[in-house]
Amino acid sequence: MQEHLLKGRPVKRLIYDETVTDQGIRSLNETNFYKKQTRIALRNCGVINPENIEEYIGTGGYEALGKVLTTMAPDDVIKVLTDSGLRGRGGAGFPTGRKWMFAKGNKADQKYVCCNADEGDPGAFMDRSVLEGDPHVVLEGMAIAGYTIGSTQGYIYVRAEYPIAVQRLQIAIDQAHEYGMLGKNIFDTGFDFDIELRLGAGAFVCGEETALMHSIEGERGEPRPRPPFPAVKGLFGKPTILNNVETWANVPQIILKGADWFASMGTEKSKGTKVFALGGKINNTGLVEIPMGTTLREIIFDIGGGIPNGKKFKAAQTGGPSGGCISAENLDVPIDYDNLIAIGSMMGSGGLIVMDEDNCMVDIAKFFLEFTVDESCGKCSPCRIGTKRMLEYLTKITEGKATMEDLDKLEELCYAVKDNSLCALGQTAPNPVLSTMRYFKDEYIAHIRDKKCPAGVCKALIGFHIDKDKCRGCTMCARNCPADAISGSVKQPHVIDAQKCIKCGTCMDVCKFGAIYKE
Repeated sequence: MQEHLLKGRPVKRLIYDETVTDQGIRSLNETNFYKKQTRIALRNCGVINPENIEEYIGTGGYEALGKVLTTMAPDDVIKVLTDSGLRGRGGAGFPTGRKWMFAKGNKADQKYVCCNADEGDPGAFMDRSVLEGDPHVVLEGMAIAGYTIGSTQGYIYVRAEYPIAVQRLQIAIDQAHEYGMLGKNIFDTGFDFDIELRLGAGAFVCGEETALMHSIEGERGEPRPRPPFPAVKGLFGKPTILNNVETWANVPQIILKGADWFASMGTEKSKGTKVFALGGKINNTGLVEIPMGTTLREIIFDIGGGIPNGKKFKAAQTGGPSGGCISAENLDVPIDYDNLIAIGSMMGSGGLIVMDEDNCMVDIAKFFLEFTVDESCGKCSPCRIGTKRMLEYLTKITEGKATMEDLDKLEELCYAVKDNSLCALGQTAPNPVLSTMRYFKDEYIAHIRDKKCPAGVCKALIGFHIDKDKCRGCTMCARNCPADAISGSVKQPHVIDAQKCIKCGTCMDVCKFGAIYKE
């Protein structure tokens, strides 16, 4: 405290080590984690005070809205978005300009603009970061959409589990009203637009557009068949557009800097940047915003700093429960919407969980399927029943009770659920299973034929053993075993009773001589 606050000297041991050089302390933007990033959606996060509208205005905030209202026709806005190549960042990747065009073309006495901020993927926090760090950018994007399609009312459907995001959104809405950016006669153009918050109750299925709209209406969050699509008949039966938080965050910058600027980044069919929540077995965790087309290898090893403890990379899960696992053989595939689908995964909202050699891919598939089973709304039979049957097969496999015939039945069931479910939750639920079966089928076979878990994760298929040559008889394992499964005299090799062992791994953790192993 004295060194830093009183004397003004940086305390180097508390500073990120990569920024400390012989020449002095360099900017975070020059570190490997940041220098390969291109921040558009996250440009203001951590830079401005999100509770002060003047700081947002100071970075060019609401200039895009002013430009649209005073110099552009609705068709001009749609053309800019179409030419930019912006696609929905919520996961589906539908062209944003085309969605807005459909809604504009439908005549109605009222239209609605909705924001999907119901971020339910395990390990994902991209939307949360934007809402907490730059809430006004979402309001500005939605107001631009309102003008474009002829809407006067917007709704932000946000997770109640994001209390800070909810608080800052409300502050931003109140300030925008005060400064005339929302409400009546915005910029003296005669355009009226207002936004209200709606809190989600933690249902993953409400991330699906029709279920979300049902929830806003006060009904049970269940999807409905499409068509008609929301652009024709959406919220309260009126034409509606729904975009993800990250999509909205891109809109003002595209309006200000032009379609060509945005289209210059990314690949032929996937333009711009994408935010990923990088987590799991990786040295540098956090949000990364990179141009489309960046390879997984660059993200994991250049930006993420590689795998901890010298472990070997095994797979990366993209798209959360809706996505699939990418194996090491696909590390150099450029990441975009189409390439990920081609290799059995999907972009999803942007969760990216890295796994190493200690992860069991069968167990990973089972984990995500458990989540999907819990979150299924139960409206359609393929999802309600099919996912449960899939989980039963996976449980049999992890317990060593399955046969090769079960594996074939599981695969057949996956395709049945995928082809017949009502909404995207059920249609994508088999992805983690199908992708792991595609790239890691040897692990499935090992569980079934050899009754072994190669990664040593599935408890039913592993056993703990003591190497008599390494055991010093210190009794540490016996004293810490919660099941009293270890016996032996002091300074004599100990033995584990397999019948009593609950396979908790405590003995392995406390052994100082590396005498305990599992297989």
